[in-house]
Amino acid sequence: MKNSVKQILKTNPNIGFSISRWMLGLVIFPHGAQKLLGLFGGYGYSGTMDFLTTQMDLPSIVAFSVIMIEFFGSISLVLGFFSRFWSIALVGMFAGIIITTQLEHGFFMNWFGNQAGEGYEYSLLVIGLALSIVANGSGKWSIDGLISKQ
Repeated sequence: MKNSVKQILKTNPNIGFSISRWMLGLVIFPHGAQKLLGLFGGYGYSGTMDFLTTQMDLPSIVAFSVIMIEFFGSISLVLGFFSRFWSIALVGMFAGIIITTQLEHGFFMNWFGNQAGEGYEYSLLVIGLALSIVANGSGKWSIDGLISKQ
């Protein structure tokens, strides 16, 4: 295996990083399942693509990327497979969400329905967890850890 790939997959075997990876994957998964499969009351792939491209005015490639990152990225994070890659993708995606839709609504989420949209506090938590994984790897019990040992 090439050194550069091995370096990307290298992970700190601390269980805390595994917990971060699992929680991030588990929290993002339902959102991806809504967008791709229509589970949990979602619109499915076609409905989500239509919403993101017409209502949100996102380019098709960005809308497609959002769906793929949330669905396949979350599963990969739970398994610890290319966790740094998927975490970087989530950081970029959530930075984009903050800039395009949340910044204007301030910090706080819309807990009481008294503002026009959601603030960015949740997105900052996602970014923080994802950056922890970028910095430290998948942690214990990950496919990345198994691959990097070979």
